[in-house]
Amino acid sequence: MPEAILEPDLPIVDPHHHLWDRPAALLAALPPPKHGFDHVIRKVPRYLLDELLADMKAGHNIVATVYMECGSFYKASAEPHMKCVGETEAVNGFAAIGASNLYGEIRPCAGIVGTVDLTRGEAAREVLEAHIAAGGGRFRGVRQSASADADPEVLGPLHRRGPGLYLEQGFRKGFAQLAPLGLSFDAWMLEPQLPDLIDLARAFPDTTIVLDHVGTPLGLGAYQGRREERFGVWRDNIRELAKSPKVNVKLGGLAMVFPNFPSFMSDPPAPSEQLAAEWKPYVETCIEAFGAERCMFESNFPVDIGSCDYATLWNAFKHLAKGASAAEKTALFSGTATKVYKLDLS
Repeated sequence: MPEAILEPDLPIVDPHHHLWDRPAALLAALPPPKHGFDHVIRKVPRYLLDELLADMKAGHNIVATVYMECGSFYKASAEPHMKCVGETEAVNGFAAIGASNLYGEIRPCAGIVGTVDLTRGEAAREVLEAHIAAGGGRFRGVRQSASADADPEVLGPLHRRGPGLYLEQGFRKGFAQLAPLGLSFDAWMLEPQLPDLIDLARAFPDTTIVLDHVGTPLGLGAYQGRREERFGVWRDNIRELAKSPKVNVKLGGLAMVFPNFPSFMSDPPAPSEQLAAEWKPYVETCIEAFGAERCMFESNFPVDIGSCDYATLWNAFKHLAKGASAAEKTALFSGTATKVYKLDLS
């Protein structure tokens, strides 16, 4: 039986979700699933506007969302470095449909975060400007994942590159193009890589940075059974990162396979109280370090469906915020996201 919705009137801006379509023929051509992320992709082969709207209307007061790049809808006819602009073009179309009020006064994809290969250095500016032009006033920033680990079993199908991306000089020349264009940067990396982001934030103190998924704690592969052992290392890096005032953090992504909490793919699915208990040390540490005004709860849907449905996820976050003041709740559930991504919700 679905859980009762907690605080159903609390306005929420979901600052991190994806859209994708994986046709059956494509999935059939993939090797048998060996990793939790493989199972999630097969569980949700299609997540487009209809599916997003259904989640937005599942009981919580989701007033707007921010789309996060995931390699969808690349433009087949474009030059290789420009293909990624097709993702912004497609998502802006979904956003325009939502802005018609045909589905109510909600704003799906009110902000768009795309991707660019910043290792192209100054040449990345051409792609950034193309994203801005394609975004219909909604393009807000980019994400380029640095996630890497010596153990390929940690990332599974997402094991694509070696370490050190954010330290590379070519990347940093491209990164330097963001602030002059008023763009932010979303960073996805794994917990042991957090020192790289600390260094990047210090080198570019005027660029708005968002750490995704609280820095992705690890509990599988070489880190099996070591998540709690490494908590202190993660905590110290989070506190150090918080000293850079332009860095913000997304509270979520803990329902993914990488932390490997007992709730992942549990049968029956874990209730929101269990999710909140598992995630509490990470969420509370981030809020203590950054302050509510630099933290935002995120759904990371549909990836996080590996642990729960959309309504249960937001119930878990509301359990975690139970002791927060009204002002802190506003920041955590909508205010920080609206500010960081410069959303126009009129």
